[in-house]
Amino acid sequence: MSNFDQNFEAARLASLAKQHSDIVKVTGEVVFRAEDDEDRLSGTSWTLEEDIFDQVTESGFKLHLLELLDDFIAHRGRCNELPKKEGIVRFGGGDLSIEWLPDGSTHLSDHSGEEQ
Repeated sequence: MSNFDQNFEAARLASLAKQHSDIVKVTGEVVFRAEDDEDRLSGTSWTLEEDIFDQVTESGFKLHLLELLDDFIAHRGRCNELPKKEGIVRFGGGDLSIEWLPDGSTHLSDHSGEEQ
């Protein structure tokens, strides 16, 4: 029996969106991937509609999101919840959402994840 909480990810993303409302107003997405042999974040690829990457980094948003993604991946691993290795976080208009994708479906699948 899985102890996976369906609201775990949405609640934490909503909290992060509230904390960084100025950033999540901008349209963007973060493609992410976990290690093949471990439930840990291994790489990300960022796309932002506006040139705010310095702000994303300096505000702490990038670090907070990376930590959350690592937590989500580990949580899914502990609960045997699939998919758990790849996905996309989208933001814009003040909201953050996550879409989990089947293993091997992102462009990061062919890389060892050097873009954090």
